[in-house]
Amino acid sequence: MSSEGEEQPTAAANVKVEGLDPESRQVNVTVKVVSKGQARETVSRRDGSTHRVVDALVGDETGSVYLTLWDDNIDKVNEGDTISVKNGYVSLFRGSMRLNIGRYGSLETGAPPIENVNADNNLSNKEFPMPERRRYPSFRPRYRDEGGGGYGGRGQSRGYGRGRGRGRY
Repeated sequence: MSSEGEEQPTAAANVKVEGLDPESRQVNVTVKVVSKGQARETVSRRDGSTHRVVDALVGDETGSVYLTLWDDNIDKVNEGDTISVKNGYVSLFRGSMRLNIGRYGSLETGAPPIENVNADNNLSNKEFPMPERRRYPSFRPRYRDEGGGGYGGRGQSRGYGRGRGRGRY
């Protein structure tokens, strides 16, 4: 039972590969694994731990895209398997689309087989402009002797001092 004011969690949408775009979130897609690259090791920027990562080309009759597999998911997938990605999302890696499982998604094997994959329509081969990254200026404290007065460092006054402009009284 829900009232009109409450927001319901958004259910993941079932899509075909050609329906994916760089903004796709919470998608369910069933695909066949066309090829699987070599595992490489990478170090996490968050905690410094080492992880394995593989890009696998996956697709259906409408198109194909690279799926990024991490750690344990690498061994679950083999070339020729049909898999279902539940609650996946798309990201851009160096300007090309990648399908990801993420921490809230899952990967299931044993889906009904897909016979033909349209590898000619590889969405990962298309170049997309990278979104502007928010860059924060490096922190540098301001000091009184850098000029500009004592209010905000910009030569402004608070407006309630004496001598400038007309007073209230």
